[in-house]
Amino acid sequence: MNVSIDAAYKSLNKIKEELCGDKVELLKTADSNILILADGMGSGVKANILATLTSKILGTMFLNGASIDDCIETIAKTLPVCQVRQVAYSTFSILQVFHNGQVYLAEFDNPSCIMIRDNKLFPLPFTERVLENKIIRECRFTASINDCFILMSDGVIHAGVGNLLNFGWNWQNVADFALMSARETLSASRLAGTLIKACDDLYLQLPGDDTTVAVLRITGAKVVDLFTGPPSSPGNDGHLIREFMGSQGKKIICGGTSANIASRILKRPLITSLDYTDPALPPIANMEGIHLVTEGVLTLSRALALIKQYGEGDISEAFFDELDKENGGSLVAKYIIEDCTILNLFVGKAMNEAHQNPSLPFDLSIRLHLVEQLKEAVNNLGKEVNIQYY
Repeated sequence: MNVSIDAAYKSLNKIKEELCGDKVELLKTADSNILILADGMGSGVKANILATLTSKILGTMFLNGASIDDCIETIAKTLPVCQVRQVAYSTFSILQVFHNGQVYLAEFDNPSCIMIRDNKLFPLPFTERVLENKIIRECRFTASINDCFILMSDGVIHAGVGNLLNFGWNWQNVADFALMSARETLSASRLAGTLIKACDDLYLQLPGDDTTVAVLRITGAKVVDLFTGPPSSPGNDGHLIREFMGSQGKKIICGGTSANIASRILKRPLITSLDYTDPALPPIANMEGIHLVTEGVLTLSRALALIKQYGEGDISEAFFDELDKENGGSLVAKYIIEDCTILNLFVGKAMNEAHQNPSLPFDLSIRLHLVEQLKEAVNNLGKEVNIQYY
């Protein structure tokens, strides 16, 4: 089994604090993906520094091949115990998913991971051991496609304390709500957004603690192939279309000229929609065998803005309302954010007189600049991006 992951997180800062005392890191090694959630003691700057220190030490050691034991031991020795409260300066959860489907989970003083499999809560086979006088809970097992893991800081289970609920939202309440929510969404980002909004509502929009939810879903590889821009030589039209159609992913074409090339080579009619769902963007079109056909630069710019917004963690309800719209920009962004682990870009290098100042070198063309920005933004989401120029 060769698995991919879809991961996202969302945080609330404690009321009146500019910095969050929780820190999430998502890392790749040669054979695994690692999700780390650290929760620094207290709130504000101090907690942020402690959580950042914890997550960075763990992440750096992992990436340099240290064993999980070495990582935990280093953290345990590095972070002393507060003499006043007798609690550690930072708690953490580490979830490592190997490409072959093996999973390792370690927790120190964070609420336990919620795992969902086959629409049911899955009891994790934890064992406990003591390292540096700290109790570490850990387990190893084999993942299945569509498994869902939810890591959280203790702000989640404290939500509602003293306001709507006497003793807060306990772990079982959170797990039941997560199970119900997970049935309604397949993307990690939507689930993280739903859970954090529930916490915010329980806090009456006045969070009494830093609150973080990190979601990781196991998926198979999901490939999206995007073709934009005609090749620099018209003689390469057929070659580009053959390679584009020969790839195994869902097909998106951005650009009128690009769509006309595909229509001509494939001998399939291009049918433009008359439905202007957004006056700022040209309508989408339809072609047999292509999942989505849109206009070029304006649409890619809109999609890029949404992908960047998502990458910056700005995933409010309003963001998902925008992502669900039927315009080309939202549709392209939705494919890439929610239905893609590998993005293949097939990019033609022909000049487009409409976007080009003849005195500028080719690299400054708007479309090529957009493609490079798109690659960076999608890479930042932890997805693989391959570009082929023609």
